[in-house]
Amino acid sequence: MSWAGKVLRVNLTNGTCKSEPLNMEWAQQYLGQRGLASKYLAEEVDPKVDPLSPANKLIMTTGPLTGTMASTGGRYSVVTKGALTGAIACSNSGGYFGAEMKNAGWDMIIFEGRAPSPVYLYVENDKAEIRSAEGIWGQSVWKSEEMIRHFHQDPQLRIAVIGRAGEEGVKFACVVNDSHRAAGRSGVGTVMGSKNLKAVAVRGTKGVKVKDFKAFMEATNAAKAILASNPVTGQGLPTYGTQVLMNVINETGALPTRNHRDVQFEGASKISGEAMHEKRLTDGKPNLVKNQACFGCTIACGRVSMLDKTHFSVSNRPEYWGASGGLEYENAWALGASTGVSDLEALTFCGFLCNEQGMDPITLGTTIGAAMEMFEQGTITEKETGGIKLTFGNAEALCQVVEMTGKGEGFGREIGLGSKRLCEKYGHPELSMSVKGQEFPAYDSRGIQGMGLTYATSNRGACHLRSYTVSSEVLGVPVKTDPHVTEGKAELVKAFQDATAAVDSSGLCVFTTFAWGLQDFASMLDAACEGGWTMERLAEVGERIWNLERKFNNAAGFTAADDTLPKRLLTEAAKTGPAKGLVNKLGEMLPEYYKIRGWTPDGMPTNETLARLGL
Repeated sequence: MSWAGKVLRVNLTNGTCKSEPLNMEWAQQYLGQRGLASKYLAEEVDPKVDPLSPANKLIMTTGPLTGTMASTGGRYSVVTKGALTGAIACSNSGGYFGAEMKNAGWDMIIFEGRAPSPVYLYVENDKAEIRSAEGIWGQSVWKSEEMIRHFHQDPQLRIAVIGRAGEEGVKFACVVNDSHRAAGRSGVGTVMGSKNLKAVAVRGTKGVKVKDFKAFMEATNAAKAILASNPVTGQGLPTYGTQVLMNVINETGALPTRNHRDVQFEGASKISGEAMHEKRLTDGKPNLVKNQACFGCTIACGRVSMLDKTHFSVSNRPEYWGASGGLEYENAWALGASTGVSDLEALTFCGFLCNEQGMDPITLGTTIGAAMEMFEQGTITEKETGGIKLTFGNAEALCQVVEMTGKGEGFGREIGLGSKRLCEKYGHPELSMSVKGQEFPAYDSRGIQGMGLTYATSNRGACHLRSYTVSSEVLGVPVKTDPHVTEGKAELVKAFQDATAAVDSSGLCVFTTFAWGLQDFASMLDAACEGGWTMERLAEVGERIWNLERKFNNAAGFTAADDTLPKRLLTEAAKTGPAKGLVNKLGEMLPEYYKIRGWTPDGMPTNETLARLGL
């Protein structure tokens, strides 16, 4: 129970949809969502495949607790070989799409091949049909959702869709659901576009069954009480969203600024969660309209914002005057501090554009920051940008380039390569702030040492959500550790990685881990699912998933040489703040990490480790 027990296999080349039973032996080993879909991918796809070839597969996947009454039970993931990185990719999203898919009776939808012309998938409970996307292809995320709902005359359809960016081959295109929730990283939307798959529209009314309803309700109610009483999940995130971190991380001296040249941004307070609450001088209204929750969520960290109608970005564009998805910490940082722009309204507009056209704002903003540095060096000139003065702090230039990138036009096509390919093209690969081809999120690892090891070893490229040691190193959850030292960080990173892999496979949101431990997840899973779930078993499942992903990447051609950081972070010391004078000391942490992982000195899981984990 709790697993629906069914997989929908869609062959886009042949135009067929077939139901098959979920591999329950694998479900007991990998749980669901991230873990289980990664197992399917590893079994069915050659790790050396071209991510954009028909031989790659794209899997939309739920967890056993997706669609249940557990708090945050709305999560789903998109798993594939990433277009941006060439590594295994798993991008997680909230909203309502995942719960709808599970309520339609599907644990997973596996897309194979490539459609000869643009299509979308329509699912209504057990019924699945491939439909023509003629007339929808070429439209934005928002317009596509509107057109599909109108055609089916069903306002309750839940839709996951790519925008122009995914169609145009932007390497960091994402899959957007519910207008402004996204499976955002690694180019999963690019893979979807390469398959001529525009959207997936789902209506589900079957419900989700659990093993022991009474025990499940007791476990979920107890877990919800923990979330409500926790200062982060009960107060900070509902009030300010993830933007509660902007001023905190800036004061910590770990806010990457102007392509990681600096670790503090003088304009941070102007683009923070607090700033979103302040009334504007122009119209007397705040940027923030309200907070918003995903399916079943009792935290409600989402932001809904409304732009200043007199702002240069939208003054003559009423289509952007309505309320829509507001800034989170990561996109406010990437579009703001990373580019030196402190105009809150400009950043909000750029965030709207990312949702509208389906782009990962982290890679987008970081790539623009790299381009700005090369522009100031003279490597990129107005000849390449089409007359745009792409200097740090130029809000107008930022808005122009973001819009061009989403549509695959002009210099935007260059930005659409991502920073690794862009910087290599212009002869400055050292200016790409990335690992395995994926750009850093909003934490400078000179000021938070554990995050350097997190980034270097992440299986999907630089990522904070694979091991959020910020929780311990800055926020003191579950225990406070010193962000400036390397001692103990290898163990800390491994523990976070394994636990997070299990959480990502459950169907619930990783933000709950500010308050919950693995025992809380185990209690809910054991009441909902067959198999006997304990905290220890979940930790082992997480370790198995991590090693499976590593094994896939090794087979794809990644080695220990890819477990590194840009030279800037290893040799250029932080200039200001509490971490002044520090570089990241990855070399002190990585060998110890390999050892406690049970890997060889060159980063390969040993035969003993593989055997212990059933790999």
